[in-house]
Amino acid sequence: MAQAGIHKDSGLEGGLDDRVPFLARLERDDRVALLALGRVLGFTPRAPLIHQHEPSSHVLLILHGWTKVTAAAPNGYEALLALRGPGDIIGESSALTGRPRAATVTALEAVEAVAVEHDRFRDFLERSPDASLTLLKLTTDRMRAADRRRLDFASLTVRERFAVLLLDLARTHGRRTREGIELAVPLSKQELAGSIGASREMVQRLLKELRERQVVATGRRMLVILRPDILRQVAGPA
Repeated sequence: MAQAGIHKDSGLEGGLDDRVPFLARLERDDRVALLALGRVLGFTPRAPLIHQHEPSSHVLLILHGWTKVTAAAPNGYEALLALRGPGDIIGESSALTGRPRAATVTALEAVEAVAVEHDRFRDFLERSPDASLTLLKLTTDRMRAADRRRLDFASLTVRERFAVLLLDLARTHGRRTREGIELAVPLSKQELAGSIGASREMVQRLLKELRERQVVATGRRMLVILRPDILRQVAGPA
């Protein structure tokens, strides 16, 4: 079975530890044993991997491609919680608690993942204390990163939060082009808004300002950062 890529930048959350994916944290023997328990599934761009509120039957281990994790509030507002990519695990909380899915995960590009049934996954963790501890550390790192992000954002204006987000995406998902740094993950204005707790209209206004200042260039699900130095000025100490 193909091995997952080992990437250290796999989320919107800040910090390094929370961005080291699950498969990269496992010892090689545990990683091979876990992947052998499942079957490989393929997902096309924009296809859902799992749905919020649905009953859970398996966990997914991403081999290739990037996904977005979103959660919808009762009023319809959708928040972008994280990006998950090669080496990441999805659906582990439901597998361990038996509760419905807490979020929706959608492919941003072609995705290949290994699906492992709950019973097999739990048996694997019981047989491997090291893997269980690794999963616990990953969960703790993600929670701490989310808390840190909420604390950081609470003191920033929407404009500053947006600048911080673009710089973070440029660092973790940017690729150099002749024009500047192109974000390699295709996020819509609504998805950008959902990651900073703003409205789509606000993000549209901010992007318009940045385009007029020639800080960014945009197209359909495409964004190129032309002047990261200006974004750093907008972000300030953050």
